[in-house]
Amino acid sequence: MDLNYLRKVLKIFNESAITELAIEEEGVKISMSKNLSAVPQQAVHIPMPAGVLPQAAPQQAIGTDAGRTGESGGATKGQTEVGHTVLSPIVGTFYRAPSPDADSFIQVGQHVNVGETLCIVEAMKLMNEIESDVSGTVIKILVENAQPVEYNQPLFIIRQD
Repeated sequence: MDLNYLRKVLKIFNESAITELAIEEEGVKISMSKNLSAVPQQAVHIPMPAGVLPQAAPQQAIGTDAGRTGESGGATKGQTEVGHTVLSPIVGTFYRAPSPDADSFIQVGQHVNVGETLCIVEAMKLMNEIESDVSGTVIKILVENAQPVEYNQPLFIIRQD
């Protein structure tokens, strides 16, 4: 199944009022559902062909509450920071460094270029490097190391050049 097709389907599903969707194509079954109640949502498992790693799609700049967990970029709680938000393209475990004893890929205040590795999201024992899709300065890291992340969860805020 083509990843661009899958991204389009996910976008349309997220923006629509439908709450459940099931697709079967080329032997791959995808099933999605929205939990619209106040109960925390469950992760949806989408099987991917071996060796295929989805890449983060470019996102528009949006404001994000500075009171979230993670390192502060200098703003106080309640202020809004505006910048490019890097979202997790997959469900998994967030790691700031390639190994426990290694330095983090990036720090708050560091300049990053397009294609530079920001973090790793481990999914099903596969280490997926998440790369920056913009050039700019990291102003906020929104997730703590070794914490689980959901699909489309904000990971970083980058002030674009």
